[in-house]
Amino acid sequence: MGKSIKTESNNSLKICMLASGSKGNAIYISDGETSILIDAGLSGIELERRMKSQNINPEKINAIVVSHEHSDHVRGVGVLSRRFSLPVYINKDTLDASQVGKLHDTINFKCGKDFSINAFKIHPFCISHDAEDPAGFMIKHNHSKIGIATDLGIATRMVKHHLTDCDLLVLESNHDPDMLEFGPYPWPVKQRIRSRSGHLSNGESRDLLGELIHDNLQQVILAHLSETNNSPRKARNVVAEAIKDRKIKLSVATQDRSGKMITIK
Repeated sequence: MGKSIKTESNNSLKICMLASGSKGNAIYISDGETSILIDAGLSGIELERRMKSQNINPEKINAIVVSHEHSDHVRGVGVLSRRFSLPVYINKDTLDASQVGKLHDTINFKCGKDFSINAFKIHPFCISHDAEDPAGFMIKHNHSKIGIATDLGIATRMVKHHLTDCDLLVLESNHDPDMLEFGPYPWPVKQRIRSRSGHLSNGESRDLLGELIHDNLQQVILAHLSETNNSPRKARNVVAEAIKDRKIKLSVATQDRSGKMITIK
């Protein structure tokens, strides 16, 4: 169930947003002994380049976990799986709908049922998006908890439940409603984006965060921003309204370069 790589660990979690947006998504998470990728939506070459920029050795990745079959989440999955002998954790409907090619190993999960990759306990949960069986993830490691919810048209009660009490949240903040309304996208695309199976706006992300804030939340990363219908400044300013004077770090993941390595203690 994944390669066991023994290296020095300080028992803290590290997370790096390697890419986030409509052109490709990938998240690196590691405890120093086990390292995983949540999605691999850029080319294998580009993902390796970005990992190298953060001193991440791709040969020490243990597995790839896939959220859904859209190309901006799976483009590099097959290449990395074959090149580095990585098992791919993916649900059956997503695998059947994806075009990832031959994989080194496939381990099927079901939304609602926990699975483990060494010390990581992962709970995939259903999200509302126009894919076959899309998943968000709650990841537990010792006393730390990471919640990941991008590509969702609406924050359901289930989503809120699984994102409760996290130390770090990766939340979608896809678009500014006015920029989308008056932007260049065709009307059907605009309708899709703001539908219940599309993407969260900045205001919807702010409202979701407002329900999830608690005293131990350390960091919030805004993800999957539209390059056409949003800006990092707009997303940050709107979502920051939920944080107010709390000591919570707020950052914005971008498409064109990897983010900084973040440590959760």
